[in-house]
Amino acid sequence: MKVRGKLTKTERALLALAAAFLAALALVYLRSAKAPAGADYTITTQRQPEGAPEAAEEPDAPEAAGPVDVNTAGLEKLDTLPGIGPVLAQRIIDYREANGPFASLEELLKVKGIGEATLEKFRDSAAVGLVLTPQVLESAEEEAA
Repeated sequence: MKVRGKLTKTERALLALAAAFLAALALVYLRSAKAPAGADYTITTQRQPEGAPEAAEEPDAPEAAGPVDVNTAGLEKLDTLPGIGPVLAQRIIDYREANGPFASLEELLKVKGIGEATLEKFRDSAAVGLVLTPQVLESAEEEAA
């Protein structure tokens, strides 16, 4: 029969092991707390001045100065259009070289990766310049004659 308030040898041994474990854990914690702050990594932050505008959705995308002619613009100029990155810009150029100039902005929907939503993002920033179709060439020749 066990008497209340007295510990058996096994219980004392387990209690001593638990105390030793907690003491070792405390030592490990105290040693890690003494390490210099930021020894393994550095965190830097930047504060925006009060009244500064919110950050743009795409900070790396430069703004186009005026409407970009999708029939004559190069890769860098097409890349300035909202929603168009270098991959889509190259696809526009490849499509234009394979199929001729775009007659309208809606024709850009035929380029893989450009959908209605993407077209709407850059519709106001893009333009289709003079397309030299056979009809345009004939009228230009008639005017010249």
